[in-house]
Amino acid sequence: MSETAAPIVRVAGIHKYFRRGGDQVDVLNNLSLDVPAGEFLALMGPSGSGKTTLLNLIAGLDKPSSGEVWVGDAPIYTYSEAQLARWRTRNIGFVFQFYHLMPVLTAYRNVELPLLLLNLTASQRKQQVETALNIVGLSDRMQHRPGQLSGGQQQRVGIARAIVTDPTLIVADEPTGDLDAKSAVEILDLLGELQRSLGKTIIMVTHDPRAAERADRILHLDKGQLVSEERPAMATA
Repeated sequence: MSETAAPIVRVAGIHKYFRRGGDQVDVLNNLSLDVPAGEFLALMGPSGSGKTTLLNLIAGLDKPSSGEVWVGDAPIYTYSEAQLARWRTRNIGFVFQFYHLMPVLTAYRNVELPLLLLNLTASQRKQQVETALNIVGLSDRMQHRPGQLSGGQQQRVGIARAIVTDPTLIVADEPTGDLDAKSAVEILDLLGELQRSLGKTIIMVTHDPRAAERADRILHLDKGQLVSEERPAMATA
């Protein structure tokens, strides 16, 4: 990734709080962040540090109490819920810890789901689904249901679903948290390949230092603020 790449994500002075009874619970406090296009960024921090909240704000799943969030030229902090839903469909690919696959659907049908929200023909959907499953190495498993797949294979289906719309940004929340060590390495290898070969920007929340080491940059959060930044040895080698 080029050090001079323009930011694809710009977070400016965001504050996020929730109400609990009569009390205000601050989750993020005056946080600012730029993510260059094509970067693989890892967010780390203790439970309650605000990293998943930050990921959700960038992905348009939530809105800041104050401050700005831009993805590309889109001021998503100003969008209505309906606008955010449409925007997410085209621009965000989600990878979850527990896959969130529909158990009654085949891998093919699970990957196809985001495309049903777009104005595509059946043949266009077929081409994009088959391309996505080929990228993650599951062309021979597309008619299998999740229960017939290993955890690592299910996560590959989840990643295929995340990339099938060719999104601007991939957000991953603990993508290796439910996998054995071998499968975790394979998934991290795949995410790295998506960054290198397809130029994808990836933002990953993780508790695992070994997973974070795969990123170009690691940001550490604590009590709703960015407290440190590091570049892993693998990224600087």
